[in-house]
Amino acid sequence: MRNKEFEPDEIANAAMHVFWEHGYAATSVQDLVDGTGLSRSSLYNTFENKQGLFQEALKCYQNITLANVEHLSGQGHVKILIRELLTSIMQDELSDPKQRGCLVANTALELAGHDENIAKQIQHNFLRLKTAYEKLIIRGQESGEISPDKNPEALANFFVNTMQGMRVLGKGCDQQQRKQCLSDVLETALQCL
Repeated sequence: MRNKEFEPDEIANAAMHVFWEHGYAATSVQDLVDGTGLSRSSLYNTFENKQGLFQEALKCYQNITLANVEHLSGQGHVKILIRELLTSIMQDELSDPKQRGCLVANTALELAGHDENIAKQIQHNFLRLKTAYEKLIIRGQESGEISPDKNPEALANFFVNTMQGMRVLGKGCDQQQRKQCLSDVLETALQCL
């Protein structure tokens, strides 16, 4: 039996960029062949089908978003950490000429309501973010930076929603108004703390 001459993780990463740019439904197998450099037979032999490759691509993307969780787990003032993360999201949206948004948010809108396995992957990603926000908010309450009468779980859900909403709004907002619109959302969200 011949050894594979490629790393499946590298192929999944390349496919992630193809899916991220086009979305699941609009990505053809030929797009994946072109984007990964593999033949159709190698893709099918390794990942079984387009959905199997997409699930692996989504795992690659979720590893990228781990940086957001790590940022929220960092040292420093709670409000500053949250501002920095939301500012980073805003800058991502403003600097991406392809307006790809967030692969997880895009997938939630496109597939999560129709595919249980994909929905579980999306839920896992959102739960990681929510847990990181909630821990940070509790830390802020313990230090006196955030009022103890705020519900940490509700605020955590709100900030996950704000992040994903900024991604969606960044894709759909008028080019001329995008920066102001996202900046307004960021500042309004921070007032909830």
